[in-house]
Amino acid sequence: MTGQPIKTPCIKVCAIDATTGWCLGCGRTLPEIGRWVAMGGDARNDVTQSLPERISELKAMGKR
Repeated sequence: MTGQPIKTPCIKVCAIDATTGWCLGCGRTLPEIGRWVAMGGDARNDVTQSLPERISELKAMGKR
């Protein structure tokens, strides 16, 4: 372990959309947010890769 901080997609706009269950700021779900620090790097990368599509969907629905 390098002691460096864990990167996070959080932009400090924390509100969960009731329809999708995604944060309107970063696109993660509450379980993903809650487990973020405990997740391994590969799991965090998997979630991070799915976020642009989630954000695009939120934008298309007019929620972002």
